[in-house]
Amino acid sequence: MASAAEQLAANMNMGSFARATELHKRLLFTLLALLVYRIGTYVPVPGINSEAFLAFFQNPDSQRGILDMVNMFSGGAVERFAVFALNVMPYISASIIVQLLGAVYPPWEKLRKEGGESGRKQLNQYTRYLTVVLALFQSAGIAIGLNAQPGFVDAPGLFFIISTITVLTGGTMFLMWLGEQVTARGVGNGISLIIFAGIVAVLPGTIARLFGLAQQGQISAFVLLLVAAMAIAVVVFIVFMERAQRRLLIQYPKRQEGNRMAGGERSFLPLKVNTAGVIPAIFASSLLMLPATVAQFTANANLPSWMSWLPMVTAQLTHGQPAFMVLYGLLIVFFCFFYTSITFNPEDTAENLRKYGGFLPGIRPGKRTAEYLDYVLTRLTVIGAAYITAVCLLPEVLISQMPSIGYFGGTSLLIVVSVTMDTVAQIQSHLLAHQYEGLIKKAKLRGRGRGTTAPARR
Repeated sequence: MASAAEQLAANMNMGSFARATELHKRLLFTLLALLVYRIGTYVPVPGINSEAFLAFFQNPDSQRGILDMVNMFSGGAVERFAVFALNVMPYISASIIVQLLGAVYPPWEKLRKEGGESGRKQLNQYTRYLTVVLALFQSAGIAIGLNAQPGFVDAPGLFFIISTITVLTGGTMFLMWLGEQVTARGVGNGISLIIFAGIVAVLPGTIARLFGLAQQGQISAFVLLLVAAMAIAVVVFIVFMERAQRRLLIQYPKRQEGNRMAGGERSFLPLKVNTAGVIPAIFASSLLMLPATVAQFTANANLPSWMSWLPMVTAQLTHGQPAFMVLYGLLIVFFCFFYTSITFNPEDTAENLRKYGGFLPGIRPGKRTAEYLDYVLTRLTVIGAAYITAVCLLPEVLISQMPSIGYFGGTSLLIVVSVTMDTVAQIQSHLLAHQYEGLIKKAKLRGRGRGTTAPARR
């Protein structure tokens, strides 16, 4: 039996795409929104010495640490210190906090479970408010740290700090609004596409830099081939795991309808191996970036004695360091289980099956079905968490030996592949919906035609 994705792909052709005018508008809106985002990554913050800041990033001896990852997600906006340097990371951090509180704070938990659409909108509003707070905090730390760095600011002082805080916070809020507009009027998840666009934008430069290093003899051809083979293998592995699922057989009992028996159908409940998707990697990266970015800019400043621990923390939050890898892996595993528990509720699924008369063969409906679903989902999440952790951490070993290939991390490949698959699936869904609408219209026209020709036949 073909999967749902294969059935959608079979219905996708150039003819149906050419007739889907609504999809054309959505795609055009998405591309224009991403174009606006890319333009914003080249607009520098007023008062910054762009040449000095770019030279800091291009210097191979600079200790950039976590800034390389921040720069990757922002599409190079950090190395240019553009108005979108913070990107959507404060929004993602706010989403994490709101979702965590939604699971433990009773009023918000009630909004999430019983509030319906209005409750979801209210939680989204809380996320926006918290995004402003986090963006203000993060931009203030960056502005104060840069103000203390000699040569990075044209005119250091209070005005530079206030203007930088305003510009960076405004840039984050604009990207948050832009992502929501793409989700509503475009194709795909707007926030994920913004991160995707940033990563894809820096990949060509990274590939060119690798070839340049190979030509200069700084890396061997074998290492270059190893990096390419690793990237291809990781992409294939990600595609395989993202499509992997456990299909549970659901049986519906037969029932008497007049003189005939009806029902008795069989269907499948698909449980993905990686139910959480790419969210754990993004959430874990965001939480690591939030404190580390501020610490990075203040590490070399004239710090008071009670903040003397900041340089040590910054040194540990770099690629290849044991503390970074352990903390990153633990956060990924935690968010895999946490996000899966939010997106899939075994009790609600078991109750819906019971209402419609469905059951799992050999499992009693109700509580026993919920327990079995939780049992299966927990073991699938263990596999999914191990898969995401391996994809994100194994390239860190290579990155620690070769800092120049930092953009080829497993996290970036995971986000690019996963977002691409999700966006293509949404495009195919729009095409399938358009085909269904066309079939319904044809059926109505045929019905009307039969109604008008019936008297003539008499």
